Amino acid sequence: MLTLKIHHQTVYRYRTPVTLGPHRLMLRPRENRDLQLISLDVSVTPAAKLSWAQDVHGNAVATATFAKAADCLNIESTVEIELNSSPWPVFDIEASAISYPFRYSRDEWTDLGAFAISQYADPEGRLRSWAQSFIARASTDTLSLLKDLGAGVSQWISYQSRETEGTQTPIETLNRGWGSCRDFAVLFVEAARSLGFGARLVSGYLYNPDLDLAGSSGAGSTHAWAEVYLPGAGWITFDPTNRSVGGFNLISVAVARDIKQAIPVAGSFLGMTDDFLGMSVDVRVTSKAQAQP
Repeated sequence: MLTLKIHHQTVYRYRTPVTLGPHRLMLRPRENRDLQLISLDVSVTPAAKLSWAQDVHGNAVATATFAKAADCLNIESTVEIELNSSPWPVFDIEASAISYPFRYSRDEWTDLGAFAISQYADPEGRLRSWAQSFIARASTDTLSLLKDLGAGVSQWISYQSRETEGTQTPIETLNRGWGSCRDFAVLFVEAARSLGFGARLVSGYLYNPDLDLAGSSGAGSTHAWAEVYLPGAGWITFDPTNRSVGGFNLISVAVARDIKQAIPVAGSFLGMTDDFLGMSVDVRVTSKAQAQP
């Protein structure tokens, strides 16, 4: 079991005091059998009223509302968790789904809903053709196919950190040949959906103590990856940026149909168009042992 501390700071700066609209914060990790939340502290300057709720996917969302104008908005969260994930997980996939293609049950198909529907247009079928190229034979091992698809993303696409907002479409990523972790995740999910899988985007944190993984310049960072639903095993984690399966070094904060639904901090302000000076994000993920002198 690993005890981790996550410090996440987002700072917005403005030329003059501006009126801050409501800001949507997704900073609370999702608890499950492998992740237990020990503590969470969220602070906002200028002072804000925080109201917590769950969205349609069960993610914890805080809405910050402000009473005063400000020329700087500082949002900080400090989280302590216990992570108990295996680096070599074994997935108990139902016999009916071990080989691809397979059919979800009627209930599974209904409940997967939009997770099984492509969110981006593919009018010429390029994405689907690219995804089908990873099918080795008429009847192929399902998990191997998904692993090959995840590895294929990083073989075809070069990783490039991008600070600008927004996400490339899968076709844009294929055409450009480069992308950030969120572009990798969207490409993987849309490719999996084109093959008939139920898949979703995940946003959270990457723990990288050995500094050897893409998507992080330090021991930790925000990160995006994917999950695919397989009968019997449930939601299986795939990180196409690092060609990994299983979430032993990933801390999930939000799951979503579309990556835009899982942005850590989103909001607006009322002011002049040139008032916005910039944004900075600092994330530190440390183990309990690392945090000690």
